[in-house]
Amino acid sequence: MVSASDFDALQHPDRCSPTSRTPRLGPSRLSSTRRSQSHSSSWFRRKRAKMLLALIALLASFFFVNWFMLFRLQYQHDAPHPIPKPTLRSSSASISLQGKVNNKTGNKKQSQKGNYVRLLALAAHALAENKREPKDLWQEPFVPASAWRPCADQRNWEPNEGKNGYILVTANGGINQQRVGVCNAVVVARLLNSTLVIPKFMYSSVWRDVSQFSDIYQEEHFINYLTPDIRIVRELPKELQSLDLGAIGSVVTDVDMEKEAKPSFYLKRILPIIRKNQVVHFVGFGNRLAFDPIPFELQRLRCRCNFHALQFVPRIQETGALLLKRLREHSGLVGPLDHHLVGPFAESIKEKGEHNAKKAAKYLALHLRFEIDMVAHSLCEFGGGEEERKELEAYREIHFPALALLKRTTRLPSPSELRSEGLCPLTPEESILMLAALGFNRKTQIFIAGSNLYGGHSRLVALTSLYPKLVTKENLLSSTELEPFANYSSQLAALDFIGCTASDAFAMTDSGSQLSSLVSGFRIYYGGGRMPTIRPNKRRLASIFMKNSTIEWRVFEQRMRKAVRQTKHVQTRPKARSVYRYPRCKDCMCRTD
Repeated sequence: MVSASDFDALQHPDRCSPTSRTPRLGPSRLSSTRRSQSHSSSWFRRKRAKMLLALIALLASFFFVNWFMLFRLQYQHDAPHPIPKPTLRSSSASISLQGKVNNKTGNKKQSQKGNYVRLLALAAHALAENKREPKDLWQEPFVPASAWRPCADQRNWEPNEGKNGYILVTANGGINQQRVGVCNAVVVARLLNSTLVIPKFMYSSVWRDVSQFSDIYQEEHFINYLTPDIRIVRELPKELQSLDLGAIGSVVTDVDMEKEAKPSFYLKRILPIIRKNQVVHFVGFGNRLAFDPIPFELQRLRCRCNFHALQFVPRIQETGALLLKRLREHSGLVGPLDHHLVGPFAESIKEKGEHNAKKAAKYLALHLRFEIDMVAHSLCEFGGGEEERKELEAYREIHFPALALLKRTTRLPSPSELRSEGLCPLTPEESILMLAALGFNRKTQIFIAGSNLYGGHSRLVALTSLYPKLVTKENLLSSTELEPFANYSSQLAALDFIGCTASDAFAMTDSGSQLSSLVSGFRIYYGGGRMPTIRPNKRRLASIFMKNSTIEWRVFEQRMRKAVRQTKHVQTRPKARSVYRYPRCKDCMCRTD
């Protein structure tokens, strides 16, 4: 420690120079004056030293506080966490390897979070300042968006009698892919003038759900609503039930069909089979019908099926209404999409005994598509090193054998190349940094869909440390309320669909996700230009995150907002793109201007 005299000597070396000292000859007026000056100088030196010590203490405390915040962000996952660990009730896959993966990935969670610990600390500082949210954060470009209104319910043709035999469909994938398969099957039945048997859902080793159509959707409403379009029955006639469909060549698998086959394929290849055998069975039927070229009325039928004919069963609607009520913190508010999602149970959202609703409680829905199946299929890396690579390779061998073989026999893009092209799913840490940069304040209520994350529930720590009002359906609904849906991932995914679609703002992390596509399309179709959706351009975001070790928060914030703002413009459906995701087209919606 530098003494006051030493500090003064460093600043004024002439005062302590040997040549400046003279022997004292005795008391005099001059010496008395010097003693007074010396006393005054000594007082100033002591005061200056105290100020220096205070400054040093202040700087030390500042660095300690910063160090402590970084320490908390880095190691908070060791502390107890308020969000319970997701169980098999989660809306994502119930996976045989999930338990092993969760146990093994404890060490690598730190590696991934370590990539962004600096930005997470900067985000924490920014949120602590509690700045005002940007004006357009909870809004769509209203004028151009509100110019479109739903009209897929309008028909301009005679009923189809279904004279050309019967179509059986077994749709594959999860609930959202199955929904697309059902809508495509309805259109194919009309195209071939055939009778559609109520679709069945294929059991998946990934989703592990035995739910069938009537467990999720209202079968009676589906049949009655589409009667003016196609003929629908619950089962094959008895004389056809005993046929060996495989032996007579009436089974068509997804391998036999190209992805997004054109109507001409069905007319040339499938119609002759139906006329000959009176029945055809599509096995693994999903995304097997093109969006273009397709006749106008058939395209409209596809929209009509998705947005009008498929309604969840009352059991799901009732629990969905309860979920919305708690997400809105019992404000009594009924959202613009509630009646389309939960039907008559929307009225139960209103608080009894209250004439005026409380202040509207907004919430943001975030779909984290970061389950192990998505992570493994992406072929990306997420900071877990060799252990992570081995685990994902083992998962691919079991669940994606064709992809595993392709990876061994073909030169594929490297993980870094995939990331730079925006082909990797956003991690939970990247997703929460995006929301913070966009300006959502710390008090924002965030509903997380797809909470069975790769790496376990502790990956949510980065999110809850910045946004403490983060919830999942497992938080908001009791075990008793969720019990009827236990081990039915598709029915649980329906609750996530309701929570995301009805939200005041919806943020997706993977634009290729079927749930995100269907949710965003539903919000466009019924939202009246008031239901904003955040669609990040992952390629742009990847270039921003690559500079995470040097970029300043202000620059990160500006670049992130610009990248996301460019995706919020209102556009009509691009050619050959999904009408489920882009319903703003003459086939599904009508312009009012």
